[in-house]
Amino acid sequence: MKGIVLAGGSGTRMYPISKVYSKQLTLIYDKPLIYYPISVLMLGGIREILIISNPETIPLYQKLFEDGSHLGLKISYEIQVAPNGIAESFIIGEKFIAQDSVTLILGDNIFYGKLDFFYKALNHNKKGATIFAYQVNDPHRYGIVEFDQNGKAISIEEKPKNPKSNYAVPGLYVYDNKVVNIAKNLKPSSRGELEITDVNKAYLDLGELHVEKIGRGVAWLDTGTPEALLKASQFFGVIEDRQGLKVACLEEIAYQKGFISKSEFKKVVENIPKSLYRDYLEKILDE
Repeated sequence: MKGIVLAGGSGTRMYPISKVYSKQLTLIYDKPLIYYPISVLMLGGIREILIISNPETIPLYQKLFEDGSHLGLKISYEIQVAPNGIAESFIIGEKFIAQDSVTLILGDNIFYGKLDFFYKALNHNKKGATIFAYQVNDPHRYGIVEFDQNGKAISIEEKPKNPKSNYAVPGLYVYDNKVVNIAKNLKPSSRGELEITDVNKAYLDLGELHVEKIGRGVAWLDTGTPEALLKASQFFGVIEDRQGLKVACLEEIAYQKGFISKSEFKKVVENIPKSLYRDYLEKILDE
Protein backbone atom coordinates (compact mmCIF):
# COMPACT_ATOMS: atom_id res chain seq x y z
CA MET A 1 0.00 0.00 0.00
CA LYS A 2 1.44 3.35 -1.11
CA GLY A 3 0.30 6.71 0.28
CA ILE A 4 -0.26 10.04 -1.47
CA VAL A 5 -0.74 13.39 0.25
CA LEU A 6 -2.24 15.99 -2.08
CA ALA A 7 -1.07 19.26 -0.61
CA GLY A 8 -1.66 21.57 -3.55
CA GLY A 9 -4.50 23.86 -4.44
CA SER A 10 -4.47 27.64 -4.61
CA GLY A 11 -5.86 28.10 -1.09
CA THR A 12 -7.63 31.30 -2.11
CA ARG A 13 -9.89 31.19 0.95
CA MET A 14 -6.77 31.58 3.10
CA TYR A 15 -5.61 34.81 1.40
CA PRO A 16 -3.36 36.70 2.16
CA ILE A 17 -1.23 33.99 3.81
CA SER A 18 -1.72 31.70 0.80
CA LYS A 19 0.09 34.31 -1.30
CA VAL A 20 3.26 33.47 0.66
CA TYR A 21 3.03 29.72 1.23
CA SER A 22 0.71 26.72 1.05
CA LYS A 23 -2.04 26.47 3.66
CA GLN A 24 -0.71 22.98 4.51
CA LEU A 25 2.25 24.74 6.12
CA THR A 26 0.10 26.89 8.37
CA LEU A 27 0.31 26.10 12.06
CA ILE A 28 -2.25 23.85 13.72
CA TYR A 29 -1.43 24.50 17.37
CA ASP A 30 2.25 23.49 17.44
CA LYS A 31 3.02 21.87 14.09
CA PRO A 32 2.36 22.35 10.37
CA LEU A 33 -1.01 21.18 9.10
CA ILE A 34 0.57 18.59 6.77
CA TYR A 35 1.86 16.63 9.80
CA TYR A 36 -1.71 15.51 10.55
CA PRO A 37 -2.52 13.71 7.27
CA ILE A 38 0.97 12.19 7.15
CA SER A 39 0.44 10.87 10.68
CA VAL A 40 -2.73 9.06 9.52
CA LEU A 41 -0.80 7.25 6.78
CA MET A 42 1.98 6.34 9.23
CA LEU A 43 -0.48 5.02 11.81
CA GLY A 44 -1.87 2.81 9.04
CA GLY A 45 1.62 1.37 8.52
CA ILE A 46 2.17 3.14 5.19
CA ARG A 47 5.85 4.02 4.76
CA GLU A 48 6.15 4.98 1.06
CA ILE A 49 4.61 8.43 0.67
CA LEU A 50 4.34 10.82 -2.26
CA ILE A 51 3.68 14.50 -1.55
CA ILE A 52 2.11 16.40 -4.44
CA SER A 53 2.08 20.19 -4.42
CA ASN A 54 2.82 23.27 -6.49
CA PRO A 55 6.35 24.21 -7.68
CA GLU A 56 6.76 26.96 -5.05
CA THR A 57 5.95 24.74 -2.08
CA ILE A 58 7.73 21.47 -2.92
CA PRO A 59 11.16 22.84 -1.82
CA LEU A 60 9.66 23.76 1.57
CA TYR A 61 8.29 20.23 2.06
CA GLN A 62 11.68 18.83 1.02
CA LYS A 63 13.33 21.03 3.65
CA LEU A 64 10.81 19.85 6.24
CA PHE A 65 10.90 16.09 5.54
CA GLU A 66 13.91 15.47 3.25
CA ASP A 67 13.65 11.86 1.99
CA GLY A 68 11.88 10.71 5.16
CA SER A 69 14.59 8.18 6.04
CA HIS A 70 15.07 9.68 9.53
CA LEU A 71 11.45 8.62 10.17
CA GLY A 72 11.84 5.22 8.58
CA LEU A 73 9.88 6.47 5.57
CA LYS A 74 10.52 6.85 1.88
CA ILE A 75 9.13 10.24 0.87
CA SER A 76 9.13 11.48 -2.70
CA TYR A 77 7.73 14.60 -4.32
CA GLU A 78 5.88 15.53 -7.51
CA ILE A 79 4.57 18.82 -8.87
CA GLN A 80 0.98 19.60 -9.73
CA VAL A 81 1.41 22.55 -12.08
CA ALA A 82 -2.16 23.80 -11.68
CA PRO A 83 -5.09 22.85 -9.41
CA ASN A 84 -6.61 20.46 -11.94
CA GLY A 85 -8.52 18.36 -9.45
CA ILE A 86 -7.94 15.72 -6.80
CA ALA A 87 -8.14 12.81 -9.25
CA GLU A 88 -5.11 14.13 -11.13
CA SER A 89 -3.06 12.81 -8.18
CA PHE A 90 -3.21 9.30 -9.65
CA ILE A 91 -1.98 10.46 -13.05
CA ILE A 92 0.87 12.47 -11.51
CA GLY A 93 1.67 9.56 -9.17
CA GLU A 94 1.43 6.76 -11.75
CA LYS A 95 5.12 5.79 -11.57
CA PHE A 96 5.07 6.03 -7.78
CA ILE A 97 1.99 3.81 -7.49
CA ALA A 98 3.38 1.29 -10.00
CA GLN A 99 1.46 -1.99 -9.52
CA ASP A 100 0.38 -1.32 -5.94
CA SER A 101 -2.76 -0.14 -4.21
CA VAL A 102 -2.84 3.43 -2.95
CA THR A 103 -4.33 5.53 -0.16
CA LEU A 104 -4.94 9.19 -0.94
CA ILE A 105 -5.37 11.75 1.82
CA LEU A 106 -5.91 15.45 1.28
CA GLY A 107 -3.34 17.69 2.92
CA ASP A 108 -5.94 19.79 4.72
CA ASN A 109 -7.93 16.92 6.24
CA ILE A 110 -7.43 15.95 9.88
CA PHE A 111 -8.71 12.82 11.60
CA TYR A 112 -8.54 12.39 15.35
CA GLY A 113 -9.68 9.45 17.45
CA LYS A 114 -9.72 5.70 16.93
CA LEU A 115 -8.86 5.11 13.30
CA ASP A 116 -10.20 1.54 13.25
CA PHE A 117 -12.37 2.38 10.23
CA PHE A 118 -9.19 3.14 8.26
CA TYR A 119 -7.19 0.15 9.52
CA LYS A 120 -10.13 -2.10 8.63
CA ALA A 121 -10.11 -0.79 5.06
CA LEU A 122 -6.36 -1.34 4.75
CA ASN A 123 -6.50 -4.87 6.13
CA HIS A 124 -9.37 -6.05 3.95
CA ASN A 125 -7.36 -5.80 0.73
CA LYS A 126 -10.67 -5.60 -1.05
CA LYS A 127 -10.96 -5.42 -4.80
CA GLY A 128 -12.03 -1.94 -5.75
CA ALA A 129 -12.23 1.17 -3.61
CA THR A 130 -13.06 2.01 -0.01
CA ILE A 131 -14.25 5.48 0.90
CA PHE A 132 -15.70 6.75 4.15
CA ALA A 133 -18.87 8.53 5.24
CA TYR A 134 -19.02 11.07 8.06
CA GLN A 135 -22.21 12.70 9.31
CA VAL A 136 -22.19 16.51 8.97
CA ASN A 137 -24.56 19.42 9.58
CA ASP A 138 -23.81 21.15 6.25
CA PRO A 139 -23.90 18.45 3.57
CA HIS A 140 -24.20 20.93 0.67
CA ARG A 141 -20.50 21.76 1.14
CA TYR A 142 -19.23 18.23 0.44
CA GLY A 143 -19.43 15.17 -1.73
CA ILE A 144 -22.45 13.29 -0.33
CA VAL A 145 -23.13 9.56 -0.39
CA GLU A 146 -26.67 8.16 -0.41
CA PHE A 147 -27.49 4.78 1.12
CA ASP A 148 -30.40 2.40 0.52
CA GLN A 149 -32.40 0.75 3.32
CA ASN A 150 -29.75 -1.95 3.65
CA GLY A 151 -26.96 0.57 4.14
CA LYS A 152 -25.52 0.07 0.65
CA ALA A 153 -24.18 3.12 -1.19
CA ILE A 154 -26.32 3.87 -4.24
CA SER A 155 -25.27 7.37 -5.31
CA ILE A 156 -22.61 10.05 -4.80
CA GLU A 157 -23.08 13.74 -5.55
CA GLU A 158 -20.58 16.59 -5.37
CA LYS A 159 -21.83 19.59 -3.34
CA PRO A 160 -25.55 18.94 -4.06
CA LYS A 161 -28.11 21.72 -3.66
CA ASN A 162 -30.56 19.16 -2.26
CA PRO A 163 -28.46 16.55 -0.43
CA LYS A 164 -29.90 13.02 -0.27
CA SER A 165 -28.19 12.34 3.06
CA ASN A 166 -26.05 14.00 5.73
CA TYR A 167 -23.10 11.70 5.07
CA ALA A 168 -20.11 13.52 3.60
CA VAL A 169 -17.13 11.80 1.99
CA PRO A 170 -13.95 12.95 3.80
CA GLY A 171 -10.64 13.40 2.01
CA LEU A 172 -9.34 9.88 2.69
CA TYR A 173 -9.64 7.20 0.01
CA VAL A 174 -8.28 3.66 -0.46
CA TYR A 175 -8.03 2.31 -4.01
CA ASP A 176 -6.76 -0.72 -5.87
CA ASN A 177 -4.48 -0.29 -8.87
CA LYS A 178 -7.35 0.33 -11.31
CA VAL A 179 -7.59 3.89 -10.05
CA VAL A 180 -4.77 5.04 -12.36
CA ASN A 181 -6.59 4.04 -15.55
CA ILE A 182 -9.90 5.30 -14.19
CA ALA A 183 -8.33 8.72 -13.56
CA LYS A 184 -6.75 8.77 -17.02
CA ASN A 185 -10.15 8.27 -18.65
CA LEU A 186 -11.96 10.99 -16.73
CA LYS A 187 -13.25 14.10 -18.45
CA PRO A 188 -12.90 17.46 -16.66
CA SER A 189 -16.01 18.66 -14.86
CA SER A 190 -17.72 22.00 -15.42
CA ARG A 191 -15.14 23.40 -12.99
CA GLY A 192 -12.38 22.23 -15.34
CA GLU A 193 -11.16 19.66 -12.80
CA LEU A 194 -10.77 15.89 -12.64
CA GLU A 195 -13.18 15.15 -9.82
CA ILE A 196 -12.56 12.51 -7.16
CA THR A 197 -16.34 12.02 -7.02
CA ASP A 198 -16.21 10.81 -10.64
CA VAL A 199 -13.54 8.27 -9.65
CA ASN A 200 -15.79 6.99 -6.89
CA LYS A 201 -18.77 6.88 -9.26
CA ALA A 202 -16.72 4.75 -11.67
CA TYR A 203 -16.09 2.22 -8.89
CA LEU A 204 -19.77 2.40 -7.91
CA ASP A 205 -20.75 1.55 -11.51
CA LEU A 206 -18.37 -1.42 -11.39
CA GLY A 207 -20.00 -2.61 -8.19
CA GLU A 208 -16.63 -2.25 -6.43
CA LEU A 209 -17.20 0.74 -4.15
CA HIS A 210 -17.16 0.00 -0.43
CA VAL A 211 -18.32 2.71 1.97
CA GLU A 212 -17.46 2.56 5.68
CA LYS A 213 -19.42 4.84 7.98
CA ILE A 214 -17.31 6.65 10.57
CA GLY A 215 -19.07 6.45 13.91
CA ARG A 216 -18.98 8.64 16.99
CA GLY A 217 -15.68 9.20 18.73
CA VAL A 218 -13.82 10.30 15.61
CA ALA A 219 -13.29 13.95 14.75
CA TRP A 220 -12.91 14.89 11.10
CA LEU A 221 -11.72 18.46 10.68
CA ASP A 222 -11.70 20.10 7.26
CA THR A 223 -9.38 23.08 7.55
CA GLY A 224 -10.32 25.03 4.44
CA THR A 225 -11.05 28.40 6.08
CA PRO A 226 -9.33 30.65 8.66
CA GLU A 227 -12.14 29.91 11.12
CA ALA A 228 -11.65 26.15 10.67
CA LEU A 229 -7.88 26.51 11.21
CA LEU A 230 -8.47 28.43 14.44
CA LYS A 231 -10.95 25.83 15.73
CA ALA A 232 -8.56 22.99 14.89
CA SER A 233 -5.71 24.72 16.73
CA GLN A 234 -7.88 25.28 19.78
CA PHE A 235 -9.12 21.67 19.65
CA PHE A 236 -5.63 20.16 19.66
CA GLY A 237 -4.31 22.74 22.11
CA VAL A 238 -6.90 21.63 24.67
CA ILE A 239 -6.20 17.92 24.07
CA GLU A 240 -2.41 18.22 24.26
CA ASP A 241 -2.51 20.46 27.31
CA ARG A 242 -4.92 18.13 29.11
CA GLN A 243 -3.18 14.85 28.31
CA GLY A 244 0.43 15.92 28.01
CA LEU A 245 0.56 13.87 24.80
CA LYS A 246 1.16 15.26 21.35
CA VAL A 247 -1.09 14.55 18.39
CA ALA A 248 0.49 13.84 14.98
CA CYS A 249 4.03 13.86 16.33
CA LEU A 250 5.72 12.08 13.41
CA GLU A 251 8.93 11.27 15.25
CA GLU A 252 7.05 9.63 18.11
CA ILE A 253 4.85 7.64 15.71
CA ALA A 254 7.91 6.42 13.77
CA TYR A 255 9.49 5.21 17.03
CA GLN A 256 6.34 3.64 18.49
CA LYS A 257 5.51 1.88 15.20
CA GLY A 258 9.01 0.43 14.99
CA PHE A 259 9.92 2.32 11.82
CA ILE A 260 13.10 3.47 13.58
CA SER A 261 15.12 1.99 16.45
CA LYS A 262 15.71 3.66 19.81
CA SER A 263 19.22 4.70 18.76
CA GLU A 264 17.84 6.19 15.54
CA PHE A 265 15.13 7.96 17.49
CA LYS A 266 17.76 9.39 19.83
CA LYS A 267 19.72 10.72 16.87
CA VAL A 268 16.57 12.36 15.48
CA VAL A 269 15.90 14.04 18.83
CA GLU A 270 19.48 15.28 19.09
CA ASN A 271 19.16 16.98 15.71
CA ILE A 272 16.10 18.99 16.79
CA PRO A 273 16.91 22.46 18.18
CA LYS A 274 16.11 23.27 21.79
CA SER A 275 12.34 23.68 21.93
CA LEU A 276 9.22 22.43 23.67
CA TYR A 277 8.89 19.91 20.85
CA ARG A 278 12.34 18.48 21.63
CA ASP A 279 11.57 18.46 25.36
CA TYR A 280 8.52 16.29 24.64
CA LEU A 281 10.51 13.84 22.52
CA GLU A 282 13.21 13.60 25.18
CA LYS A 283 10.52 12.51 27.66
CA ILE A 284 9.43 9.80 25.21
CA LEU A 285 13.06 8.72 24.84
CA ASP A 286 13.48 8.41 28.61
CA GLU A 287 10.34 6.31 29.13
